[in-house]
Amino acid sequence: MDPSEETLLITHFVCHIVKNYLAHILNTKVPLILGIWGGKGQGKSFQTELIFQTMGIEPVIMSAGELESERAGEPGKLIRERYRTASQVVQNQGKMSCLMINDIDAGLGRFGNTQMTVNNQIVVGTLMNLSDNPTRVSVGQDWRDSDITNRIPIIVTGNDFSTIYAPLIRDGRMDKFYWQPNLEDILNIVHRMYEKDGISRDEVERVVKTFPNQALDFYGALRSRTYDRSILKWIDDIGGVENFGSKLLKRRKDQSLPVFIPPEQTVDALLEAGYSLIKEQQLIMENKLSKEYMKNIDD
Repeated sequence: MDPSEETLLITHFVCHIVKNYLAHILNTKVPLILGIWGGKGQGKSFQTELIFQTMGIEPVIMSAGELESERAGEPGKLIRERYRTASQVVQNQGKMSCLMINDIDAGLGRFGNTQMTVNNQIVVGTLMNLSDNPTRVSVGQDWRDSDITNRIPIIVTGNDFSTIYAPLIRDGRMDKFYWQPNLEDILNIVHRMYEKDGISRDEVERVVKTFPNQALDFYGALRSRTYDRSILKWIDDIGGVENFGSKLLKRRKDQSLPVFIPPEQTVDALLEAGYSLIKEQQLIMENKLSKEYMKNIDD
């Protein structure tokens, strides 16, 4: 039996982390960056968080929104600072750490006729330099003895790495893994989402097969939607919508709020929430209100 995509991802991830921490004793070149890419909403960040917890890794996390700034050079400096912060976690706390950049292609990718900004170029150059010199990282203009740091593995996620500057993703700098969960992986992941709610694997399978071809985010959104009725009841208990703000924010310290009782998760409730979400998806696809505002938009 072939290993599942989930098992392959975990194996790839663990090997990347361990190889980077042992790079000084291995007689081989080890890529500093691991790029995990695949379709939107497929649980890439969720899986990495689980692996961090399992391995006891304390990640330093960045988002694509931090890769651009009104000040030239600021994002590149921020990456170096975060990298050094991760190194200090290793040195001061005795924990493994890594630099995690989510949705990197949203910040660095080139789409259509868009052009690279100065900060895009600096960020790419910074990551390439870190890959080539992972233990010598300066945040200023001058090299100092204190610029020597621990080698810190970098994990990046994205949807389409073909939009990123090619020399950054070459094999010597970035190890890549295409994440495309199959049905078995999806069932395992969704089952873990609902494990504390007492939803069995067979019940999870029923939900997943009722709503096929959905991103993993969809199954997480089902749980959130089932909370709506309980939240509305809790708002009534607190005095209604009109008094919600004052009761929640202006109450005295000795005043307590009504106890919120989470709903009991059932398959029927999840299916009802699923049909509601599907209806909203269909309305967006059918109406396409943007066409009314941008008459010249191409189909």
